[in-house]
Amino acid sequence: MSTPFSLRIFVADGDPDGLRVVERSNWIGKALVFPRALLPKVKQRDELGQTGVYLLLGPRDDGEGEKLYIGEGDPIRPRLEAHYAQKDFWTRAVCFVAAPGQLNKAHVQFLEANLVRLAKAAKRMPLDNGNAPAEPTLSEADRADMLVFLANMLGMLPVLGVQAFEQAPPAAPAAAPLLTCKGKGVLATGFESSQGFVVKAGSHAVPDAVPSMQQHVRGMFDLRQELIGNGVLAAEGGGYRFTQDYVFTSPSTAAAVVLGRSANGRIEWKDSQGRTLKELQEREAEG
Repeated sequence: MSTPFSLRIFVADGDPDGLRVVERSNWIGKALVFPRALLPKVKQRDELGQTGVYLLLGPRDDGEGEKLYIGEGDPIRPRLEAHYAQKDFWTRAVCFVAAPGQLNKAHVQFLEANLVRLAKAAKRMPLDNGNAPAEPTLSEADRADMLVFLANMLGMLPVLGVQAFEQAPPAAPAAAPLLTCKGKGVLATGFESSQGFVVKAGSHAVPDAVPSMQQHVRGMFDLRQELIGNGVLAAEGGGYRFTQDYVFTSPSTAAAVVLGRSANGRIEWKDSQGRTLKELQEREAEG
C-alpha cells in the first residue's frame, strides 16, 4: 500500500512556469524544476553546486511525445552547463539534490544506474542515454539509504509531470472491471488505472495498421511502431503479442494500437457482459 505524502512547491521567481523548488515531507532531498532557458540564471543557486542526479526532457525528433536523458554530477552545475551547450533536444530539467554532505559520487551513480534501468524496463519514453551505467558497490547501509532516496524520487516524479519510470499496476483496482477489445481475429484485455489505460501482457494486436492510420492519427501510428521496435509488441502467429503490461495515456490510444486504426476506446473496450466502457462510465456517473 502506498504511503500518503505531501509536497511543498516554492515558485522561486513568482512565475509558475519558471523555477520551482519542491520538497517532500520528512525527506532530506529536494527537487529543482526549471525550463532550459533559465539555466544561465538558475545555475547560480547553491543547490546546483551539490552532488545529485538530473533528468533532461524534451520533444522527440519526430515531435510526437518526449524523450529523456538521465545523468549525475558531482556537482551538477558543470554537467548542466555542458548539456546546455551540446544537447539540443531538452527543454526542461528536473534535478534532485540533498543537503551538503548527504550524497556522494557513488550515491548518485547508484541512483543514475537504477533510474536508467527502470526507464528501460517501463519503456514509457525513449532514452537519449548512449549506454546503461553500471551500479557501483555500496555498503549495506548506504544502499538501503539510497533505495529510500530513489523511492521518494519516484513517488514525486509523476506529480512533477514525469511518467517515464512508472510500471503498470499488477492488477486492476477493485472497482475497475477487466475489459476486452476485439477485432480482425485479435483479442486484448485491459483496465483503467490512475496511471492511464493498462493493456495486459499476452494481449494481441493486428499485424498491420491501415494506411489511413499513419495519415490521420500519426501519433498513435508512431507509438505502435515504437512498441514494435522496443519489444513491447513481439511478432507472433502472424500478428503481435504484448510482452508486458503497458500503460497508455487513454483507452482510445490503447485500442488504436491493438486494432491498427483510429478507434474510440470508450466504445471498443467492453466488459464480460458486452457493455462498453462508455456505458460503464455513464452508469458510474449516475450512481
